[in-house]
Amino acid sequence: MNPPRPPRAPFPPPPGRSAELRRRFAEEARSERPDLSVLCLLVGAQADGQLDEAGLDAAQVELDRLAGQLPYRPGGPHAWAVALRELLGGRYGFHGTPADYRRLESSLLHHVLRRRRGLPILLSVVWMEVARRAGAPVYGVALPGHFVVGFGSAREQVLADPFDGGRVLTGADAELLVVGTTGAPLDDSMLTPADPLDVVLRVLNNIRAWAAARPERSDVALWAVELSLLLPSHPARLRHERAQLLVQRGDFLAGAAELESYAEVVAAVDESAAERVRGEARAARAMLN
Repeated sequence: MNPPRPPRAPFPPPPGRSAELRRRFAEEARSERPDLSVLCLLVGAQADGQLDEAGLDAAQVELDRLAGQLPYRPGGPHAWAVALRELLGGRYGFHGTPADYRRLESSLLHHVLRRRRGLPILLSVVWMEVARRAGAPVYGVALPGHFVVGFGSAREQVLADPFDGGRVLTGADAELLVVGTTGAPLDDSMLTPADPLDVVLRVLNNIRAWAAARPERSDVALWAVELSLLLPSHPARLRHERAQLLVQRGDFLAGAAELESYAEVVAAVDESAAERVRGEARAARAMLN
């Protein structure tokens, strides 16, 4: 018997649909109060051409449905964390495993809602969006290497780990998560609420990392970079990454033009680095010969 084939990663939508999704993504990201679920679902639609408007609506309806099953105002931060753990981690089995890091679907909200599996940050998005709809004081906490969810305020903060089924963390648990990832102790600055746009950028960073390990999926790396560039605040180096991807994909002229444009930005602070980038542009143009 032949071994089962690994699941095929989703493929992006056609150009016209992709352009519309990017327009909506940019508009939402620049709104006064960006909606995290909308942005994550638009990322999913850019990744998965099968996710249409009905699918986007269905994902929002599922988040609403889950929120409706939480008890009415269960109490303080700890009670909220326990209620989410019992509902999402217990009754519905949302959690993660090491194998989920190998799947693009683990970074796509609509797939996470369907499979009830995903990366820590996407499972945290589910926790946050369900809890927010129910009125909980909830936010994301971007611990180094492991995203978790916070309930309450700085004076009475309770952390939960959706990747571990919503396990409520003690201070020692959080310390171990950070030390295990960085080797450094937990610092109070690591416990501040994450901005929704920073969450989305981190989701896109995970997608870029997935694609970087799979050179044949440079298409995924390219759209993830291009969505990142639509965020109001993003690292300037992403322009360099986009240019390199264009060259890698054989679009030498566009890649060279992007490299030259990026070199002009870099020249203001580091002329030697700018000259290296100009050299990359010349090499890209030479590939046309």
